[in-house]
Amino acid sequence: QVQLVESGGGLVQPGGSLRLSCADSARGFSAYAMAWYRQDPGKQRELVATITSGSTTNYADAVKGRFTISRDNAKNTVYLQMNSLKPEDTAVYYCHAGIILFGRQLDYWGQGTQVTVSS
Repeated sequence: QVQLVESGGGLVQPGGSLRLSCADSARGFSAYAMAWYRQDPGKQRELVATITSGSTTNYADAVKGRFTISRDNAKNTVYLQMNSLKPEDTAVYYCHAGIILFGRQLDYWGQGTQVTVSS
């Protein structure tokens, strides 16, 4: 059973940095495509960054050049390094794991971690 646990959120000043982590307790982590999403109250959840099982990455335009997604399969962990943070990056950040097994899409979510960018 996949269980995703995020950590690393907090309060940071504009221009600062944070690194989010998402640990998965289940076996087979390396086969999952991983992603980070974020959601501000009253808004839809939006995709921030993705990394495939082969470590191909993709980013939303709003974070390109500032955020970096990476994974460490030996530690069953995916990271989101966030630099040059802006107030508009404030949101709850969610980790997502996805895989297609026997033709069926399986999706798993973490509980979320709050990131607040404010002076």
